[in-house]
Amino acid sequence: MSQNQGYLDFDEYIRQGEPSKREAAYAWSTAIGLQAVDGLKTSEYLNELARRNIEGEITIEEVGKLLDSYYESKTVREPDDDDKEEADKASKNIKKILSVKTFDFSTNGYISIHRRIFDGVLLRAGKLRNYDITKKEWVLRGDTVSYLNWEDLRRALDYDIQQEKSFDLAQLSMEEFVKHICQFVSGIWQIHAFGEGNTRTTAVFTIQYLRSLGFEVDNDLFAKHSWYFRNALVRANYTNYQKKITADTSFLERFFRNLLMGENNELKNRYMVINPPKEWGLETIGQDKQRSTPRQAPDKYPTSTRQVPDKLKTKNPDIERLVRVIGGQQLSVKEMLISLGLKDRENFLDVYLSPAISEGYVRLLYPEKPHHPRQKYLLTVKGSLLFNELINLEN
Repeated sequence: MSQNQGYLDFDEYIRQGEPSKREAAYAWSTAIGLQAVDGLKTSEYLNELARRNIEGEITIEEVGKLLDSYYESKTVREPDDDDKEEADKASKNIKKILSVKTFDFSTNGYISIHRRIFDGVLLRAGKLRNYDITKKEWVLRGDTVSYLNWEDLRRALDYDIQQEKSFDLAQLSMEEFVKHICQFVSGIWQIHAFGEGNTRTTAVFTIQYLRSLGFEVDNDLFAKHSWYFRNALVRANYTNYQKKITADTSFLERFFRNLLMGENNELKNRYMVINPPKEWGLETIGQDKQRSTPRQAPDKYPTSTRQVPDKLKTKNPDIERLVRVIGGQQLSVKEMLISLGLKDRENFLDVYLSPAISEGYVRLLYPEKPHHPRQKYLLTVKGSLLFNELINLEN
């Protein structure tokens, strides 16, 4: 294929494309993949528009106009056109959201993400539901999670997000952080603030939140395992004491261990189904965990000498030195130079500080004013987690 033709699929862009094209391909791949949580598929027309957008031939605004024109001009509607139109337009909107770095970590920010995803798609985009809901879940064999009553939706979102804001994430090890993020994300999802689109909203909110903490959430887990993500959220919030089943976050933890720690845990939806049919060849382990025969590949949990998780590792030893020096402090450039025993300010900025900031380990105390006279630098959550892992390895 010639360079002018473009690639046939997003994976090819991700493997071989230029950095800007690779980033756009990740965003499109995630946006399109997330439609599977509601059983939706995008049209071939949207896929072609996405390719043209990645190639720089059209802007995301032009993608939106072309989609509107495409569906408005259709004289004959196919049975699945409504679903495809929702999937196409929601995908375009998610891609636009994931392409910007701004993030409002608040209840209004969460509601805003729903509005931005479903603007022009759902009538109640960005509006909390005003009725109670139940949903029959395949993974629960037709049962439902107990979702929050509609009168308390905003109060619950305010509480959960404020609790997360005030929690000191820097004190956690990476293992503890994964468990913590699972509890937070599953709690936000269980509120089910909207009539439709809750999982897609929660996924985009989670991606942006993790990015704001310094993590590069740019792999294809949300794109290729969005249905698993939703079922894992279901199992994390389902309890039925009569059936001796309690809420189980282990499935969600496997997802986030892959995402944040670079592990390769097997993500299979059928292992989450409660009381699976005998013909599936699954045997019960404990109260409600299943495995296949032959046995499911075991989770990749450390069993030998502890190492820094892959997603926290940096190939730059100078970044590790800087992370060790900063620790839990807020330091100026002068203070970091002294601690490292260095004198060349420009060399320090090029070799140590700039790479540490760009890789998400260090942040500015006053990010909106880089040249603030009292500017200092501190670790991001990702940097703090790396610091904790490095210290633990020494002990």
